[in-house]
Amino acid sequence: MSKKTLVIGASLKPNRYSNIAINRLVNYQHDVVAFGLRSGTVSGVSIDTELKPYTNIETVTLYLNPQRQVDYYEYIISLNPKRVIFNPGTENPEFYKLLDAANIKSEVACTLVLLSTNQY
Repeated sequence: MSKKTLVIGASLKPNRYSNIAINRLVNYQHDVVAFGLRSGTVSGVSIDTELKPYTNIETVTLYLNPQRQVDYYEYIISLNPKRVIFNPGTENPEFYKLLDAANIKSEVACTLVLLSTNQY
């Protein structure tokens, strides 16, 4: 079953984990939308540079350090995803508490590992 995923911190650079994650999510046939600082396309997914009111987001996967996440707290919560994945380097206890209060699951994990082990 496809899980609509929003990648926040998406990069056009092929060596970045967010870029690799977009490619893998597409390969695993998940519906993917992406937000980043520079517009472009990765595996057919357009990277938006403006926050959009996406609907039916099941998972938000973060590729932003905790300091940069603060500006997106309200936005991510407003999307009401089922879970937010905190990839390595994005761990943020302050945000976990806000998500918990909004009944959104926070998961400290690696999107790439979850995909490769069929745990996504």
